[in-house]
Amino acid sequence: MSEAAVTIHFKDMRIHEDVKETTERRCHDLGEEFPELTHLEVTIEPAGEGFCAGSHATGKSTEVATRANATESGPAAIRALDKLRMQLRRVHDKRIFAQRRTAQRIRPKRA
Repeated sequence: MSEAAVTIHFKDMRIHEDVKETTERRCHDLGEEFPELTHLEVTIEPAGEGFCAGSHATGKSTEVATRANATESGPAAIRALDKLRMQLRRVHDKRIFAQRRTAQRIRPKRA
């Protein structure tokens, strides 16, 4: 199983090591859960009163992106990755269950 490459950007703000470590750990968990991923990217930036985090996942026949807002940078990144996990699960399940539905339709009836 190959590890997904993880990139974390702090745009127009200083780097928070604890947020970076937590985000990397969450990204590696996503990589283990969805082995088809090749690259995960998270961008955290200030937005008005709080922070905005965007996450982007690329992989084999997969490209998903999300955004989330929060008052702190850590929760914004966690929300974005949670949204990303939900979207990846939806795409993953559609791919798997579509193959199963097709196989069930093609299966010959018993005599």
